[in-house]
This record gives sequence, C-alpha cells and structure tokens, in this order.
Amino acid sequence: MARPFRFAVQALDLTDRNTVVAAARQAEELGYEEFYSYDHLGALDPFVPLVVAAEATSSLRVGTLVLNNEFHHPALLARTAATVDRMTGGRLVLGVGTGYAQHEHDAMGIELRAPGPRIQRFEESLVVLRSLLDTGSIKMDGRHHHLSIDDLGVRPHQARVPLLVGGHGHRVIEGAAPVADVFQFTGLTHDADGTPTPGGFGIDMVTQRAQWLTDAAGDRDGLIERSILVQATHLGAGAEEAGDRAAARLGVTREVVNSTPFLLFGSVEQIVDKLESLREALGISHIVVRDAERFAPAVTALAAR
Repeated sequence: MARPFRFAVQALDLTDRNTVVAAARQAEELGYEEFYSYDHLGALDPFVPLVVAAEATSSLRVGTLVLNNEFHHPALLARTAATVDRMTGGRLVLGVGTGYAQHEHDAMGIELRAPGPRIQRFEESLVVLRSLLDTGSIKMDGRHHHLSIDDLGVRPHQARVPLLVGGHGHRVIEGAAPVADVFQFTGLTHDADGTPTPGGFGIDMVTQRAQWLTDAAGDRDGLIERSILVQATHLGAGAEEAGDRAAARLGVTREVVNSTPFLLFGSVEQIVDKLESLREALGISHIVVRDAERFAPAVTALAAR
C-alpha cells in the first residue's frame, strides 16, 4: 500500500524572528507538516530558527535540510539534536548530507575531503548519530571517529528522532539504508568546486537510485520514506513559459522538465497526476518545496491521497 503524501517547506528566508514565525505559521495553516532550514556558512545557524518555528506553531515538525556533515562532529551534533528535540517537544527531523561547497570549507580552513573519504566519514557519522540518539552511547574505533561514550547526557523527547539523509551517489544511498527514516533524492551532482548541477534530474537517473535504495535497504525498504527536494515550482497560468525558462537556465531538455521530480510546472491537475505517477513508480511520497503559498493548491488537492 502506498504511503500517503506528506508535504514540507524549506524556508529560504530565516533572517529574523518575525520572518520565521510568519513563515512557520503560514506553512502550518496551508497544510504542510514540516518546516526545514539549511546549513551554509554565511547564513544563520540551522537549529535556532527551528526552535522559534516550533514555538510559534502547534504541531509543525521542524528539521535541517541538510546539515553538512563535514562541519559537525557527530557526538556534538547528536547532543544538539537531542537538546532541540527536547526543547520542541519531540518535533525534530535531523537531516544530514555529505557537504560539497569548496569555498565554504576554504573560508574556515576546513578540509573538504575527496569524495571517497568524505562519504566514509559520513557513513561513520550516521552510525554514531543513530546510536547516540537511540541509546545515548557509542563505542567506535573507525577510520575517522574514535569514540567511547557511555552517556550522552541528554535524551531526545522522541523515542526515535527521524533521520533524513539527502544525496545522489550510490555509496550515500548504501550508507543511509541501514539507519535512515527518510531518504531524499536530490538529483544534484557537483562540479569540481562543489557547484551544484542538475546532472541527476533525468527520470532514468532517479529510477536507478530508487532501485539502489530498494536493493541496499533489504528488509528495511518499507521503513524508509522516499523524499524529493523540489528545486522549482509553478502552478497555473504561465507554467508552460516558466518550464521553458527553467529548461534554458538549467541546460536540460523540456522532456527532462516534464518528467523529473525536481521541477513541478503545470496546472494543479497536471502536478497531482505527476506526483501520483512518481509515487506509484518510485515510492516517492514526501515532497519538499520552497514556495509554500504558490504550491498550496497542490497540497490541498493531495491531502487525502
């Protein structure tokens, strides 16, 4: 049986308390279940606005989309996540990824490891986070982390803090499969300096990764919610022209725009049909967008499906 659709918004403007409060309340009123921040040098801390958003709403879940694992020690990150989960009454979703932006690491004097070691460290971090959030303890003698923690000292409010892993590569999917509650397909590949590109937007690429997740998850496959981060949306009048502009801007064909999960252009009925087809074919049911108000008619139309 297909999972019901769930919708979330990634807020791009977190500049002050009033902005966060207004955006969080709007998201909840429009039927979104979750409210996400982001993690980049040059922007606000990813956790503090989430506490504000939770305080301003009654049931809206809050999360990070996604943390750069290279910026964080997993033991300290688990402590922060457990604390935020307690302060929000058990509403945290912890989203993590491998990190990619060379200039951010250069600015802080932090090495951006080559993809192999970076993913290896990420895999270890996922194990540490899952263990510390679930049990408060971890013993690990890995290649990147050497830990012996008997008691983290703070327990989350939830029995299991949902762990969202976002990524595109085979090894990220394999590392996520044993521990993640949500896997988010991003469709993003990266240039040598970390600049994101739509190299994975083709539906064949997404289909391949969905199969990789099925294969890697084994018996856990049914426990992992499948998610997409939608890069751009346009509902209603002007959608055809907006799709053409997106194709030109991204350097992809109009066929890719029409089929990819990461771009949603069309009437409400067309978007409903597209998302239902993607759920049936690939199991994708968790949809994250960035324009809560304009996408709201699709949320309403799919609320009971």
